[in-house]
Amino acid sequence: MSNISSNLKYLRKKKGLTQQQFADALGIKRSLVGAYEEDRAEPKYDLLKKIAEYYEFTIDEFINEEINDKWKPKQKSSGANLRILSISVDKDDNENIELVPVKASAGYLNGFADPEYIKDLPKFQLPLPSLKQGTFRGFEIMGDSMLPIQPGSVVIGEYVENWTDIKPGETYVIISKNEGVVYKRVGNKFKENKELKLISDNKMYDPYTIAPEDILEIWKAKAYITSSMPDAAPEPSIETLTHMMSQMQKSLSNLNKSN
Repeated sequence: MSNISSNLKYLRKKKGLTQQQFADALGIKRSLVGAYEEDRAEPKYDLLKKIAEYYEFTIDEFINEEINDKWKPKQKSSGANLRILSISVDKDDNENIELVPVKASAGYLNGFADPEYIKDLPKFQLPLPSLKQGTFRGFEIMGDSMLPIQPGSVVIGEYVENWTDIKPGETYVIISKNEGVVYKRVGNKFKENKELKLISDNKMYDPYTIAPEDILEIWKAKAYITSSMPDAAPEPSIETLTHMMSQMQKSLSNLNKSN
């Protein structure tokens, strides 16, 4: 749940402003300030952005951090200020897993930071302990570049706040201005001013790089949901059986030597 109402009240009083003075500074009605501070309404995205800029915060901090006398801004790492995370919660204040279908991918590039857009996405919950701590989002993937995960599968990613935590060899959903929503394996550590290498598990597709300034969000793959059931395993070939026998003979030979 956001901290907009309490943060608004705290920051206004800390700056020594009345509700009318604050309303005048933002060009809105005083009654709106009262409604926001009493949690009877929430500012639209454009106004949230204006308020955050007025107090020199990011929208992410303003919505999700409890700003008070004890609050200290988090140390920013490379790329940490490139995006703003919007979330939605259920009636018990548990974070939802929002689903970004393929048909909504283009809109997500423009609306990923807009609470109103996120609010309208399909939502679900999963009773998995591994998906209880953190912020998660589901992305429907298309194409066969990441086989054996089939087109139409939904990859559930955990939001990556600090991009320097990215580990080569692991898979991520990358949201970028030019490529849109892609699911790839990362080939190198994230470093400022260094392009990120993205690799497909299907070797028919060549690796490529993406510039840090092109990236909007990164989500670490944690699970996936698919309606495509796997085919039956093929019968072992003569070559496979021969290799298995050879490995067994080597194991037996090593066992006899050790005795």
